[in-house]
Amino acid sequence: MANRLQGKVALVTGASKGIGAEIAAHLAAEGAAVAVNYSASKQAADHVVAEIVGKGGKAVAIHGNLTDAQNAQGLVAETVKAFGAIDILVNNAGVYEFAPLESITAEHFHRQFNLNVLGLLLVSQEAARHFNAAGGSIVNISSGVSTIAPANTAVYTATKASVDAITSVLSKELAPRKIRVNAVNPGMVATEGVIAAGFHEGEMRTWIESVTPLARIGKVEEIAAAVVFLASDDASYITGETLHVTGGLR
Repeated sequence: MANRLQGKVALVTGASKGIGAEIAAHLAAEGAAVAVNYSASKQAADHVVAEIVGKGGKAVAIHGNLTDAQNAQGLVAETVKAFGAIDILVNNAGVYEFAPLESITAEHFHRQFNLNVLGLLLVSQEAARHFNAAGGSIVNISSGVSTIAPANTAVYTATKASVDAITSVLSKELAPRKIRVNAVNPGMVATEGVIAAGFHEGEMRTWIESVTPLARIGKVEEIAAAVVFLASDDASYITGETLHVTGGLR
């Protein structure tokens, strides 16, 4: 185990699978005690925790539906109760659903904005109240779509453009408290969600690989490595940035 984050406390939202699970594992491998948040699958979250503990790390699974302010408060309270003041918050929880303009509904809009934007704000608000007095790091998981802006993704792309804007705003608001705020904007990664949607093969993947300078999709560990960097003191003079981990696709 490395120790760039030794003694730190990290909360990762939406960490029961995919990119979130890999981020939790990477943070723990660097020495952080990790709160693994989940909304639906306790079993999956428990598996992530077991993997971390099995390698000598510290982790606990905590339920919370982040579109609800009380749930967000409870999640932060449970994290602090388990490990103490927070040093690192990774806002990874999110949903995506694509639709052309003619198919957009209020439900389609609110489902994504309520979690991807409001949920991120509610958790950040509560976590900021319980951050270590010495400061720390918030890393928001945005998306390469915020600048790539593919057709038929108006609502999802709007949520991630909002995350980029919020990252910039909060980096200024929280700087006096030495809390750095950055975003990681992943390109396409073959996570469980992407596979379930059928995007990991076929037209979507072929198109992305054809327009990506590195000519491939990304891996979860490549996203997690960027998050660890921004969470660590290696990035001590970096705040308000959006780091695109997209193989050069912008």
